[in-house]
Amino acid sequence: MGPFVPDPITESLNLVVALLLGVGFGFVIEQAGFSSSRRLAGVFYGYDFTVLRVFFTAAVTAMSGVLLLGSFGLLDLDAIYVNPTWLAPAVAGGALMGLGFILGGYCPGTSICGAAIGKVDAMFFVGGGALGVLGFAEAYPSLARFADSTSRGPLKVTTSLGLSTGLFALLLIVAAVAAFAVTTRIERKVDPQSAPSLGFPVRAHVLAGGALLLVGGILLVLPDYRSRLLRRASSPGYEEAHPLAAMSPDELAFRIVDREPRVKVVDIRSAADFAAFPLPGAVNVPVRDFLSREWMAAFSPRHVKKVVVGDTEAAERTAALVLTELGYENVAVLEGGYQGFRRTILSGEAVPVADRWSPDVVRFRDSARVEIRKMVEESRNASKKVKKTEKKIQGGC
Repeated sequence: MGPFVPDPITESLNLVVALLLGVGFGFVIEQAGFSSSRRLAGVFYGYDFTVLRVFFTAAVTAMSGVLLLGSFGLLDLDAIYVNPTWLAPAVAGGALMGLGFILGGYCPGTSICGAAIGKVDAMFFVGGGALGVLGFAEAYPSLARFADSTSRGPLKVTTSLGLSTGLFALLLIVAAVAAFAVTTRIERKVDPQSAPSLGFPVRAHVLAGGALLLVGGILLVLPDYRSRLLRRASSPGYEEAHPLAAMSPDELAFRIVDREPRVKVVDIRSAADFAAFPLPGAVNVPVRDFLSREWMAAFSPRHVKKVVVGDTEAAERTAALVLTELGYENVAVLEGGYQGFRRTILSGEAVPVADRWSPDVVRFRDSARVEIRKMVEESRNASKKVKKTEKKIQGGC
């Protein structure tokens, strides 16, 4: 979804982008003074809170940018990697890292920055970190049980606390503004002669804090792109302005039996209903996942007709309108929904045909029912034989 990150950026080019971002990150933290262990240690002694301010600024800036890009449909938020959480090891590791931060005056990233510009204490810190990594690797067989305990998966604060993304964004911004104000008072009390905050222009910072709170208010009411898209597609009068093609159950059955390569069935039913009886060759995609980049290859070909199948025709039409709104072409809905297809083709009910070809239609439906059920069984048996290998995703710092 959107230009972030576009397909032209390959796995190899990702490494180049990561290198450039790393160089830029190192330059910024060095300019912010993070190569000095004295400045970093000032957080714990109360005379310099530059680190805290920079971290809060980075968090708020990144969060605001990501949410705004997601709201305008330029970034798929579900594609962002979230590090899995192992609760007890994370607490123990955080305490150990915090102790090392206090004693050495660096964290892993800032120690590399300090070592790169020739700081001797930073070089020793990097060496100590390397020895710690080696020691942990050697002791891992004894620590493996603890290291793999209390797994919680890719947790998010919003889902864990039941908060909306906008509310969490506002709360974080309020916390950042409050932290700026409180740390300024602490600095000036601990070091009234040379506190970094003494050089802050008060009026400019008050205006900046107000503007930041205004951004938080905007993020609070900013609608989710998926919800906005669904609401627009289901609004009254929208369908009249965007007419949709329809495919009859008989035609769809014919296309399935004929294994038509230019027809793609997009089944929006629940995963349980789809598993109970999947249509041959269909893909099960919830409407909210239409925006995911993983489905672009399936939906993009113009010569392939995308037939949306859902429980009801009304649900199908909303989903089809979402697809067209996203720019996909050659989209159709199944007349009567899946229930109509089941009644007409799969169940063998005597659905009347009001034309002179009714005997031929009945014979076709009988043969199609048998063939489609056979294709479903073949697909299930084939899927049982395929052994899936789980690819472990790695990321984070």
